[in-house]
Amino acid sequence: MPRTARLTDALRSRRALLFAGSAAALFGAAGAAAGSASAATVSAPALRAPASQQAPVLTGKAGDTATIVTTAAVRHITPAVQAVAADQTQPQHAAPAAAPAPAPARPYEMYDSVTPSAVPAGQPVATYADGPYAASPSQVSGHPSVTWIDTNGSDPRGASVLDVEPGDATPQMAATWASQRLDDHPHGSAVIYTMLSDWPATQQAISGLPAWQQHQVRYWIADPTGTPHLVPGSSATQWYWGTNYDISTVAPGF
Repeated sequence: MPRTARLTDALRSRRALLFAGSAAALFGAAGAAAGSASAATVSAPALRAPASQQAPVLTGKAGDTATIVTTAAVRHITPAVQAVAADQTQPQHAAPAAAPAPAPARPYEMYDSVTPSAVPAGQPVATYADGPYAASPSQVSGHPSVTWIDTNGSDPRGASVLDVEPGDATPQMAATWASQRLDDHPHGSAVIYTMLSDWPATQQAISGLPAWQQHQVRYWIADPTGTPHLVPGSSATQWYWGTNYDISTVAPGF
């Protein structure tokens, strides 16, 4: 090899060594800077991934370490962030509308007559189960409800009302009748029809019954003023006396 070529090769070798040293120095400085950046990136506890989730630190390009650690940290916090985001973006369902409250039951009119055929069709009717004016079921078939009246105290199981007035049952009979009816229908009621003048004596007789039976006695009071009303303490009030029928205002639960 000529001398000139050898000198040229030597110079090239020195230049290569100098360049390699400079590159190494620059590489070291860059690695230190990257390490500082990595430490700053992961120093906060909230961003540090569990050891099991951290990727191994690679020696190579300075940016690799920071990139790998940061990715592990992000993987660690992502599920919590996603859960919060999902909760905040979940569609809000309106509470179901409350069912409307049922309309309160209201008093209604009931007709009673010794001749049920005289009562307007489609109206609640009360008529007699026994006595001289006893009616048959076929005579009241066109009415939505039928209340049967016992006139002499002989039918406490079949009739729901006892007629307490002159010529029929007496106030003293009312207690016996009510007791018999309630023994047979413990979850039902025993209705006593009477006039205002006989009401106190009837109540006195009923007061001798057991408390639970007294609680289930209802009063249907005759007070023919000609104006619809309910006498306080009564469950029904007969306010109209007519030629063919009478009319009463009846409270719910009669």
